[in-house]
Amino acid sequence: MKTISVINMKGGVAKTTLAINLADCLVRRHSSKVLIVDVDPQFNATQCLMKPEVYVDHLKSGGDTIVSVFDRNKRAVSSTVNAATTKSAKKAEEITVVSVKPKLDLLPGNLELYRLEMAPGEGRENRLNTYLSKLSKENTYDFVIIDTPPTPSVWMTSALIASDYYLIPVKADPLSLTGIDLLRSIIEEKIENFNLNIKCAGLVLTITESSTNVYNEAKGTLTRDIHWKKFLYKATLPKRTRIASRQIKQMHILDGDCIDSKTAIANITTEFFNCVAEHE
Repeated sequence: MKTISVINMKGGVAKTTLAINLADCLVRRHSSKVLIVDVDPQFNATQCLMKPEVYVDHLKSGGDTIVSVFDRNKRAVSSTVNAATTKSAKKAEEITVVSVKPKLDLLPGNLELYRLEMAPGEGRENRLNTYLSKLSKENTYDFVIIDTPPTPSVWMTSALIASDYYLIPVKADPLSLTGIDLLRSIIEEKIENFNLNIKCAGLVLTITESSTNVYNEAKGTLTRDIHWKKFLYKATLPKRTRIASRQIKQMHILDGDCIDSKTAIANITTEFFNCVAEHE
């Protein structure tokens, strides 16, 4: 089992779009079994994979979310309908996931992550790794894709600790390019502090408009960069407004009728698959 954090400290770079569609394409085109873990407190990946009413029912029935991994204490759960209840923490082996479709599962995100008090150094940042290590021993999945928050946080650190690789989506504009060197320094700091064995699985240009000067300048900058040029994918994810509008209705790129987008995600997934295979 290979675990990959899709990571960027800047929002609006199609991080979630890349994460869920990479997972979907790995299932459809590479016959892989994939788990998506939503560690972003905004839980956008969950909203793209579960209908709102299904998600609400999941919570009401006591279904597990990412909070089940990190919360190890009894806590009060507020309710807008009933009085607050007390919920006990679960052991890693008791946590269950949601089946999105055959071969694609989800550990849903939860806004309650914001309410958890979790300071670095208390050990909780290792709990995601503990949970995924259990799944790895059981040979449950081929890939785990973690959708991370767009800010440096203990949640991002937890994702990196649990991962074998990180994949960076970056919007093809000067502001987005500025932040990837800072991201690199933060990742390198985590590698040193936690003695991690994590590799870069690539850099994917997203929301691209290939005919524009901004795109060509961004691509040129990266292809000349002594560090990033070896990680830059040939395939890019094009800007398509329909992608965003459809994915909130639980539709993936491969479900659509845009040939360019379908070709793009298929090629990105192939490059990713080959990159990971090279390191085995």
